[in-house]
Amino acid sequence: MANKNKGNAFTNNPIVRAIGVQKIVVVAVIILLAVFFCIKSPAFRQYPTLVSLFDYSYYITFMAIGVTFCLITGGNDLSVGCGMVCYALFGGNLITKFGLPVGVGMLATILLGVLIGCLNALLVAVMDLPPFIATLGTMMITRGLGSILTGGMSISWPPAAAPQGWFRSIFKIKAGTKMIPIGFLLALFCIIVMSIFLNKSRPGRYILAIGSNKEATRLSGVNVVKYQSFAYIISGFFAGLAGIAYAATFQSIAPGTGAGLELDAIAGAIIGGTSMTGGVGTITGTLLGVFVMSLLKTGLPYIGLQANWQQIITGIVLILAIFIDVLKNKKTA
Repeated sequence: MANKNKGNAFTNNPIVRAIGVQKIVVVAVIILLAVFFCIKSPAFRQYPTLVSLFDYSYYITFMAIGVTFCLITGGNDLSVGCGMVCYALFGGNLITKFGLPVGVGMLATILLGVLIGCLNALLVAVMDLPPFIATLGTMMITRGLGSILTGGMSISWPPAAAPQGWFRSIFKIKAGTKMIPIGFLLALFCIIVMSIFLNKSRPGRYILAIGSNKEATRLSGVNVVKYQSFAYIISGFFAGLAGIAYAATFQSIAPGTGAGLELDAIAGAIIGGTSMTGGVGTITGTLLGVFVMSLLKTGLPYIGLQANWQQIITGIVLILAIFIDVLKNKKTA
C-alpha cells in the first residue's frame, strides 16, 4: 500500500502541531485586525479603547468557557446570554432591595446560574431533549424570570466608590487617572484551570469522548448522563460568573436584555476551534476566538460602522467559522 503523506512542511512542523494550525491562524487574524483598526482610526490606539476591549471580553470569555464544554459534547447552551443578565439581576436585587452583603449577592448570582445549568442538564442529558430546543426554552425562562424578580425595573450594583463597591476592583482598578483592567488575571486563571480539567482529568476526557461518539462511550461503561450533565452545570456556573463580570462592567442592568450575547460566546468557541459536531475543542482556543469577537465589537465603531453593520459582520464571521468546521469534519471523515 502506498504511503500517504498528509499535510505539508508547515502543518507537520512539531511546534505547529503542538500549538494547532487553527490557533496560529486565529492569532494572525487578531494581529491583522488590531493593525487594521489602528491604521484606520487613531482613536482606536488610545488607552481607553484597551479598557473597553477588556471590559467586553470578560463576561463573554466566562460564558464561552462554559459553552465550549456543551459544544464538545455535541450539544449547545443558548441560555447563557439571557441567563447571565437574569443572574446579575437576581444578585443585584438581593443587594439593593434586601440590603444583603455584596458577597452574598455574588454567591447567589453563581448559584442561580448553577441551578439553571442543572435544569439544562435534566432536559438534555436525562430527558434526552435536543439541546437547541431545551436551552432555547431555558433562555426564554431566564429572560422572563429576570423581569419578574425585579418587577421590570433596572438594577444597579453598588458603584466603585460605595462601601460595597469593592467587587468592581476584581475586574478594574484605578491607578491615578487611569483604569487598569485586571480582570484578565481572573479570566486567565479560569482558562488555565478549565484547560487542565478538560485535557487532564477523567471527567474532561469523558466529556470529549461523549462528543466523539456518545454510543461507544456508553458501551465502554461510562455514565454518559452524568458527564453530559456535568458539561451543562459547568456552563451554568460560568454564566453566573459572567453575571458578576457583567454587573461590574455596567452601571445599570436592564431586564429582558442579554439575547444575542450567547451567540458571541458560541462564535468565540467555534472560531477558537471547537467543533459544532462535538468531540473537538480547547479552552485556550476559545479565549483566542473571544478576542477576535472583542476586537470586532470594539473596533468596528471606530471605523464608522453602526450597530446593524456590526451584527452583519459578526454573523458573517460566525458563518465562516462554521463553514471551516464543516470542511475540517469532511477532511477527517
